[in-house]
Amino acid sequence: MKMGKKIIFWILVSFALIQFFPIDRTNIPVDSAKNFVDARKTPEKIATLIKNACYDCHSNETVYPKYAFIAPISWSVKSHVNEGREHLNFSTWETYNKDLKENMLTKAVQTIQNKTMPMPGYIVYHRDANLSDAERALLIQYFEEMLKTKTY
Repeated sequence: MKMGKKIIFWILVSFALIQFFPIDRTNIPVDSAKNFVDARKTPEKIATLIKNACYDCHSNETVYPKYAFIAPISWSVKSHVNEGREHLNFSTWETYNKDLKENMLTKAVQTIQNKTMPMPGYIVYHRDANLSDAERALLIQYFEEMLKTKTY
């Protein structure tokens, strides 16, 4: 039993110590001329859906929830944000070339259709991101129209 108490003690000490190594949650300033929603003059309803469901991981406008301030959960959140921004960053949309924009929109349509985005774990804590079938259809229609008319 004495060994069990030591293990629990050192786990708690380790947990306390890792709190002193916070992640960088600084967002890069957003240039509205390069930001997808602003540059495309996205209709308000579509813009709201994109911001609620996508922007925390796919933009430089991440709003970190309270649980993102507790290590080691914060490490996972930051990793997801970094990965999301690598795949698609709406804040830098106008810096992408046409081929990349087309590819990103095509993948966005696929992930929305397959319900792999927003991530199921994300929508548990972010109810605004839990898109209805009608909202998914609206986003898909908007992105597909951009692809069809090549106005990206």
